[in-house]
Amino acid sequence: MKLRFLIFGLAISAAALSFANEKKKPVLPATILDAQTVAVIIDPDAGVSADAPLANKTAQDDVEKAFANWGRFKPIMSGMGPDIIVVILKGNGKMLQPTIHGGGSPNDEPVVIQPNDNGIRIGGQKGKPPGTVQNDPEMNKPTPGTNVGGSEDSFAVYDARAVDSNNSTIDPIRNPPMWRYVAKNALHSHDVPAVSEFRKIVEETEKQLQKKQPQQQKKP
Repeated sequence: MKLRFLIFGLAISAAALSFANEKKKPVLPATILDAQTVAVIIDPDAGVSADAPLANKTAQDDVEKAFANWGRFKPIMSGMGPDIIVVILKGNGKMLQPTIHGGGSPNDEPVVIQPNDNGIRIGGQKGKPPGTVQNDPEMNKPTPGTNVGGSEDSFAVYDARAVDSNNSTIDPIRNPPMWRYVAKNALHSHDVPAVSEFRKIVEETEKQLQKKQPQQQKKP
């Protein structure tokens, strides 16, 4: 009986050690690590919140500024061919929330001049970002609606240069995200925890890859 418990205990310890080693493995794809530019857009399917109509736009500006202050990825407009796209959506803690749909894309915006710790960011965009469909003008009239779900803030990272099996460009944000962070106040001004979490996992993945390189060089 004691031998059986000893074997069982050793098996549990080995499983725990294996799990710990698994956690140390890089979890982000090379597409993210090799990226140099990022476009931050509002979820194209998001309506305008009736309670906080500027919530998503404010969150978009905060995320862009957080990226600029970090300096790892350069924020650019979505029409300028970014390496990755970050799609954000601000929640308000409610499963059902009144919204207004239509009236143009939530990502239509004039030229912006945004200060950050590294200077200023100047950009502009007209029309819709990748992944949206040009609709008939009559379909763009504002109409009341309701968003179901999305009670928490969402931050999702997509490959902006995704292609299909025929090497043809496809809609990047209709694919599964390469990394996603969903949490209450994930897009909170001005600290933006979602960018902080993304930064942690990027830096941790890079550290793990650096540790692996010397080991691979030692192998005959």
